[in-house]
Amino acid sequence: MNPFRLLLFSLFFCFACTLSGQTATITGIVLGQENQPLSNVNIMAGGRGTTTDLNGFYLLEVESEVVLTVIFTHLGYERIELRDLILTSNQVFAFNPVMKTNAIQIDSVEVTASSTRAISGISNLSPEMARQIPGANAGVENLLKLLPGVFANNELSTQYGVRGGNYDENLVYVNGIEVYRPQLLRSGQQEGFSYVNPTMVERLYFSPGGYQARYGDKLSSVLDISYKTPTRFALQAEASLLGLSTTLETRSEDRKFSALMGFRYRDNSLLVNSQETRSTFNPLFTDLQGVLTYRFSSRFHLNFLGYLGLNRYRNRPVSRQTNFGTLANPQALQVFYLGREENSFASGMGAIKADLFPTESLSLTFYSAINHSVEEEYSDVIAQYELGEIETDLGSNSLGEITSSRGIGSQYNRARNDLDALILTLAHRGHLNKGSGQLSWGLKYTYEDVRDQIRESEFIDSAGFFIRPPREEFNNNQPEEPFTAPLVAYNAVSARNFTQTNRIQGFIEYTDRLKAGKHLLNYSVGVRSHHWVLRGEGVERKAQTALSPRVQISLRPDWEKDVIFRLSSGIYQQPPFYRELRNSEGLIVSNVKAQKSAHLLLGAEHSFRIWDRPFNLQTEIYYKDLWDVNTYTLEDVRIRYVANNDAEAYAYGADLRLYGAFISGTESWISLGFLKTMENWDDRGFISRPTDQRFKAAILWQDYVPDLPQLRMYLNLVYSTGVPGGSPSYTDPYFFQNRLRDYKRADLGISHIFVDENTFLKEGHWLKNCKELQVGLEIFNLFNNQNSITNTWVRDVDSKAEFAVPNFMTSRILNVKLRMRF
Repeated sequence: MNPFRLLLFSLFFCFACTLSGQTATITGIVLGQENQPLSNVNIMAGGRGTTTDLNGFYLLEVESEVVLTVIFTHLGYERIELRDLILTSNQVFAFNPVMKTNAIQIDSVEVTASSTRAISGISNLSPEMARQIPGANAGVENLLKLLPGVFANNELSTQYGVRGGNYDENLVYVNGIEVYRPQLLRSGQQEGFSYVNPTMVERLYFSPGGYQARYGDKLSSVLDISYKTPTRFALQAEASLLGLSTTLETRSEDRKFSALMGFRYRDNSLLVNSQETRSTFNPLFTDLQGVLTYRFSSRFHLNFLGYLGLNRYRNRPVSRQTNFGTLANPQALQVFYLGREENSFASGMGAIKADLFPTESLSLTFYSAINHSVEEEYSDVIAQYELGEIETDLGSNSLGEITSSRGIGSQYNRARNDLDALILTLAHRGHLNKGSGQLSWGLKYTYEDVRDQIRESEFIDSAGFFIRPPREEFNNNQPEEPFTAPLVAYNAVSARNFTQTNRIQGFIEYTDRLKAGKHLLNYSVGVRSHHWVLRGEGVERKAQTALSPRVQISLRPDWEKDVIFRLSSGIYQQPPFYRELRNSEGLIVSNVKAQKSAHLLLGAEHSFRIWDRPFNLQTEIYYKDLWDVNTYTLEDVRIRYVANNDAEAYAYGADLRLYGAFISGTESWISLGFLKTMENWDDRGFISRPTDQRFKAAILWQDYVPDLPQLRMYLNLVYSTGVPGGSPSYTDPYFFQNRLRDYKRADLGISHIFVDENTFLKEGHWLKNCKELQVGLEIFNLFNNQNSITNTWVRDVDSKAEFAVPNFMTSRILNVKLRMRF
């Protein structure tokens, strides 16, 4: 083992793993000059070959991570070459050439290991990496959290913020259709998993800002997911201590019909039981997804995307003890609970999409979708607590127990929240290619019907004295003065809202490239328009319109070094969804305007080789100016808006990511990010926003043992500085800017590959029909860091001061994982 590798093993305490897959797949349909399928076309690449069938379909497995030239030949047709193709392990690359009798030569095509080097600067991440890397919530979002500029300090949640934005400011598309998240979630442990099923993903694109007009109206980011198109029968199953999942891929013999189905079940007990609160936990997190495709011809495809998910969260907390303070003044909070929480989040979606290709240069898409979500949040929890000093004498039988009380009290939380949301969508998109340019357009109509009833309250009693809300009209000077006023909840919200919103969105965009001498300039200009009308029961009718021009430019100089420079700018407006219309008292404010942001991004991307291996360095600096800001508070994953548009804000920072084959045949990266985001409420001055995460460093590392190539290792390391949060209820943030502790986490995954696609087994072997079999061991929170997401505030009866008691996240957890594919 060379010194460089030995140093890396020592630095990251690595075990190692083998190469992943080592092969990729090229597939598609070869057409003739009259757009008829061509059979018996010879296809060669890297010493491997195949031919097309009667329908012109072909499938060719090639070696990954090497430069390939794919050659198509057929008697009577001119030869086609697809040059300079580089595919990642397990990547499926679709290419549909048209063979003509006239001379034709296809320009060089380059697909790098993990980035589409296009004008938009959108990162193309590896779906296989999203499936392999360890994490308490493994999947696509787990991979995003390792990117610079992505804010995530809750391993129980799949939510993320980007460059100063919150969880509601991110667009998520699956097969071009926007998907939605539940509205009533208040803690990460209630989530289960996200909409995206990682075992079904074929392509994964992510942009942290400055994206094109073709994408919708959110302030922060775009996650664009494409599910697989099955090319043959495959069955995959995964099981772990956190749940199980199965994925089925199938295709008809005539290759016209294909189906992709995925089922998941998850049980968060392993994670929740590692927290300080002892509880009886009974979760049920399941979902079923399917993609059905029928190809009537090469010019008409019909698709169906379906989703059905049920998250049922039942919890009976029992007790909790949290030790905090300093070595000189150690303290503890001990809590005993009565009651239970019962939450249910049921959602379903069905979408039908038609893809038409009238000519080689024109493609049209029409789709309709319906989303329905029924959410219930019922809880009655009584907490009786004791705050005091703890025994620190190592020889005492009561070591760690409370010896003297400084505060005794109780707290009663009650919730009866119901939400029913129905979203209907009709949309059209089109693309017209002419020469090197492409004209894109789209039109979308959405109807949103939300019925919401929120009833929740919190009563606090401290040392026998009832605590009223800390507002001027509630004076309570016990015990000096007798308390005779009626009891009022410390925090209470009660409202019933019925709202309907009609939205019409449209965009037009033109993309082209120019040559300035030997330099290549790409540009994209576009504009979006969004008109919406809000009405409802007891809600004033309101109509508003937003216009968002956007531009992206990239320059590839004719230099010896492979460098691309990018500039993105535009206006991004986020019309309010239902939750943004609801103020802190639960009432709908109809005149809430779209939050607005102007983006300016400058970036550079440099591809190079070290040790004869490919590497890529991405850097970007950005500035976002925001106005008509709808301020909010953030507690765990629950967002509560003020609904007033009375603030302005800004965010600026820099992101850096270096990725490549640090170890031959693998892909790893190191990312660094700096961010500062501030807001000004009603000209009171600038203060930190709830997502003001100043510094972040993350490492995704893959490795393997050369002498034992079946052993693989994946290591995730994340460090980020603390964000503002955890202040008491009703606290004015201008008087209280407390930050949570820094977030530090390491997750390690080790797997042994018994069978993969490169394994040769003799006939009659019991694993002959198995394409993949691996068993893995995962250690979450490897170094057992104590990360907190919020604070519990407890009153000291002597000093009347309040103590911030951190609510810690999960501790070190061991998980076992099995993965099979046939």
